[in-house]
Amino acid sequence: MNFFSIRFSRFFNLLLPLVMVMMVPVLAEDTTKSTSENSRLSVSDILDRVEKRYAWTGFSADFYQESTIKTIDITDTAEGKLYVKRPDKMRWEYTAPDVQIIISDGLELWVFRPADNQVMMGKAPAFFGGGKGAGFLTDVRSIREQFDVSIAPQNGGGIHVLKLVPRSQTAELAAITLTISDETFDVMTIVTENTYGDETRITLTGLQLNADVADALFTFEVPEGAEILELESR
Repeated sequence: MNFFSIRFSRFFNLLLPLVMVMMVPVLAEDTTKSTSENSRLSVSDILDRVEKRYAWTGFSADFYQESTIKTIDITDTAEGKLYVKRPDKMRWEYTAPDVQIIISDGLELWVFRPADNQVMMGKAPAFFGGGKGAGFLTDVRSIREQFDVSIAPQNGGGIHVLKLVPRSQTAELAAITLTISDETFDVMTIVTENTYGDETRITLTGLQLNADVADALFTFEVPEGAEILELESR
């Protein structure tokens, strides 16, 4: 089972997009110069700036997710709050259409649906490892290690678009496309595709860089009487 495909099972909604807009007052002539210079950046230059931007221990952001299954032409949406902490901790708090929480401490994965008092458990690397499930957000430096990266065509200005092809390909992850602000070097959108052409688009807004994201956010205690299900991994 692919992390993104969880949303389409009867147990889950799933994951994310990202638009971060940061208004920085600059002189018009400086903006023109900056845009011109940034348009000539190489892949390595862009990644250097993204890594510098996310050099904090942790961050949080709001997310909006659109997941499409191509063969049956269904698009599902979800939204909520994301918390990330280096090197491998993630917490997705879904608020719509249903409340659920997905937590990874880097080793274990829990998916909690309060309305059903149901917990699904599995091994985090099976769902977030190798860049799956937007797992690279826990340490953007891993992009260089896990993917072959190239500059992709872009629609409109003010952005960089990178295509990430995993060096260890699986059916669940064929490619990732990142849209990055050329002013702030925030990751704006993440589009993940599998080999069947299914797509998950994640938009993040309200980025908060914070070195003090609490470790307690990435642990989970199973509620008394909860139904426990095991997540299968491949």
